[in-house]
Amino acid sequence: MSKLRIENVVSGYGSMNVLHRLSLEVEEGKIVTVLGPNGAGKTTVLRTIFGVLSPKEGKVFYKGEDITGLHPEKIARLGMSYVPQEENIFAALTVQENLEMGAFIREDDFRQRMEEVFEFFPDLTDRRKSRAGDLSGGMRQMLAIGRALMLNPEMLLLDEPSTGLAPFLVEQIFERIQALNKQGVTVFLVEQNAQALSCADRAYILEGGEKKAEGTAQELMNDEEIGRVYLGR
Repeated sequence: MSKLRIENVVSGYGSMNVLHRLSLEVEEGKIVTVLGPNGAGKTTVLRTIFGVLSPKEGKVFYKGEDITGLHPEKIARLGMSYVPQEENIFAALTVQENLEMGAFIREDDFRQRMEEVFEFFPDLTDRRKSRAGDLSGGMRQMLAIGRALMLNPEMLLLDEPSTGLAPFLVEQIFERIQALNKQGVTVFLVEQNAQALSCADRAYILEGGEKKAEGTAQELMNDEEIGRVYLGR
């Protein structure tokens, strides 16, 4: 069953089109990754899905509902959270205050959810009163994901969560993503790092705003031509 589907989407900035009739699908309960180099349009895909950008053509469907151009807050209320690559935490606030900010649209008591997030990212527990700007890169990324989890989303959009992290931290982040998925969260992430295939069920290769290849993550990992051209092997 499709959780998210985009159909023939044309999107970009001003008069510049970045995505050219792009179609992608994310099945419910799966981890799907989009791999591509800088400038491939990966961030534009996420921004268009989450309503930060309105597509010039095409449609975005979430849980069968047309959400094309819907305001991000309304999309969040439907059960989707988005973690951008940059400016994804409030550096001047504490770890706990960042999580509280992540619950901004909740009207219920979110304290139990906060403790669940701390349990999921135990490294943050001892730093709950620390200024977020003082955290290491890996812990900042965990905090950014934790903020998104405060809404208890059904689906999580992640923009290059491995950027700038040491290899062992990249592995930790992808392991946490898999653990989230096992809890029932559908995950759609975009990455330059081909290691993302190790945690994905399905993958797409994006270049120049166009889909160049798709298949199971294992199929793409085993394809010598794709490996040579797109995965740096």
